[in-house]
This record gives sequence, C-alpha cells and structure tokens, in this order.
Amino acid sequence: MDKKAMFAISYGLFVVTAAEQGKHNGCITNTVMQVTADPNRISVAVNKSNHTCGMIERTGRFTANIISQAATFELFKRFGFQSGRDVNKFEGFSGAWAGECGMIVFEGTNAWIAAEVERTVDLGTHLLFIGKVLDMETLNDTPSATYAYYQEHIKPKPRAAEGGGEGKTVWRCRICGYEYTGEEIPEDFICPICKHPASDFEKVP
Repeated sequence: MDKKAMFAISYGLFVVTAAEQGKHNGCITNTVMQVTADPNRISVAVNKSNHTCGMIERTGRFTANIISQAATFELFKRFGFQSGRDVNKFEGFSGAWAGECGMIVFEGTNAWIAAEVERTVDLGTHLLFIGKVLDMETLNDTPSATYAYYQEHIKPKPRAAEGGGEGKTVWRCRICGYEYTGEEIPEDFICPICKHPASDFEKVP
C-alpha cells in the first residue's frame, strides 16, 4: 500500500475558532468541508488534544475562517504552534473580531462560516463535528491557500542548524523544516522556529 497516495488529496487551510464563557481560542486545520448544500452543512475534524476541540464539544458552535494566499507564517505560528491552554492566542492580535460562534479572523483570510453543531462523531483521535451554517461572509477575492500552497510559498524552507556537514546525523522538524545536527536529539529539545518538541523531528535519510 502506497501511503503517499494520500498526499494527492487537495486540502484547504482554516483557522477554526470557538468561544466559551467569554474566552476565545482557535486552531489550524485542513479538515473543513461542505457536506451538503441544501440544507447547508459543513464538517470539521479536530484533534481531541486541541483546546478548541473541547470548546466546540461543550458549546456546540464554531467558526471556520478560510485562510487565503495573503496569509503569512506568523498566522500559522500563532494558531498552530502553541496551545490555547497555555496562552491567549488572540492577545496582541488585531486581525480579528468577536463573532457569535467564535472569533472572525480577517487577517490572512478571505471568508468565514459560522456553524452550530448538529452531530458529533468520535473518530478515535479526533472528533468530527457536522454543523448547520448560521452565517457566513466573503471578505475579499484573494485565492484560498491550499496545503500545497502553504508548503511551497508560506512555510519556511529547511534551515540547517550550526554544526551541520557531511557525515553528520541530521534531524528535521516535520512542522517547519528546521534541522538539528547530532547523533541523537535531546528529549527536551524545542524547535527554535515553530516551538515544537523533539517528538516532531525525524532523522533525515
């Protein structure tokens, strides 16, 4: 079985937000899709470990903000490389306003869709939320960013750490491409670019 076949599927990118007791959070996903047009329904799968997932499960509402090609890597760092349990992702961020079902992010996006959860499916590691569309708006005509576009134009290119060279063992961050040189990567190592742990590094063949 060729697992690389999955890479041929085209994905969009989204900041999915939720609000609970006056607090807001959001995470990056590539799993939002329209499932029916009439009645208008969308779905999103969110990892159970994400703080946003629990908020959606408890409140039954979410907003999918569609990331455009105008987005920068800073948007992905803010919403994808840190946990809302530890930080307020919207602190110091002027590119959003509060909506009925979560923050509406207008910086680096081209549209938003707010939904109310009608059904939840447990997928093991993720929860799949199927929602009734309550409101939506197009913000601009900038094309949407696909996952392929992110890899090619937004995500930083691999940057070698100091001390690299021929014959050395290199570990590459699967998230941002940063490279660490050393026979073994320390368990407590944190990527200096995206702040992900050593478990997100893989040995370069």
